[in-house]
Amino acid sequence: MSWLHSHFAPHGSLRFDHFMERALYDPAHGYYTTRITNVGRNADFSTTATLSSTLGRALAHWIQSHRFRHVIEIGAGNGTLAHAIRRALPLLTRLRLHFHIVERSPVLRKLQQELLGHKVTWHDSPASALDAAHGNALLYSNEVPDAFPARIFRATKFPDTYEELFLLPQGESLTETWLPAPHLPDSTLFAHPWQDGQRLEVLDSYRTWLADWIPHWKSGTMLTIDYGDTPPELYHRRPGGSLRGYLLHQLVTGPEAYANPGRQDLTTDVNFDDLESWGNQLGLKTLSCQTQSEFLAPHARPTHTDTFLTDPNGVGGAFKVLQQKPL
Repeated sequence: MSWLHSHFAPHGSLRFDHFMERALYDPAHGYYTTRITNVGRNADFSTTATLSSTLGRALAHWIQSHRFRHVIEIGAGNGTLAHAIRRALPLLTRLRLHFHIVERSPVLRKLQQELLGHKVTWHDSPASALDAAHGNALLYSNEVPDAFPARIFRATKFPDTYEELFLLPQGESLTETWLPAPHLPDSTLFAHPWQDGQRLEVLDSYRTWLADWIPHWKSGTMLTIDYGDTPPELYHRRPGGSLRGYLLHQLVTGPEAYANPGRQDLTTDVNFDDLESWGNQLGLKTLSCQTQSEFLAPHARPTHTDTFLTDPNGVGGAFKVLQQKPL
């Protein structure tokens, strides 16, 4: 914890998204840059791709339905999904495609390179990958927006008034403080009425990231897969919001989410209304937004795992698949 204190001004506080950025991506201490060892059953968390090859088959079918030579995966975990996609593609289709991976984590990039070798080109940013593809490419991601630093707000008893979460050092721990938020980020959340005290997360850093690289994209389609929903459903009976951590598959909530910066994953659910709204503002058209259940069903097998992943009342309904393209 002591390494984090240097980021606080003397007797000052740290806005929550700045804390989350350091906890996950600090070059020397961040979870994704140094701590994470793998993704899967024996790691801190699993993804659909590490549980079953069905997502790989579904994405292979999606890739085949488009006529593009370049395919870009953003945030590829341990490389399992890219590997499953390549295996599911017919040989001739696979040979004509150029696969790219955008990966920020040096630990995960190493795992990807060990699994995929020379079959993929790696990039530090989507802009770099798109430039290599001359702006024409298919893009997809699985559980990427949820790993972006979130700003956290709290509705007050006064209509249309919000406070923002900051953290204060207190010995070897961190404590919350709420400060007035006179300037709110762009989010569909603030168009809804909320009960006093409702916590809300805005992935403002994700919007900034989109704005940085979308001008490099000329044609193609993008699939964004993640857990989340529209605002009313997202926060139904969740006054404390959706922030949580995972440490060796153990769920961490409340103040415990601040207790191990750099040693555990942190995440929030995704507001898909924001992703659609931001995309529209940045020149993207929404083609569809469906559940993981609907996306995977045609490719699922009669196994316990696939039944779990496609359950519309469980994981299959909790994950959404958003499809967008440049106008």
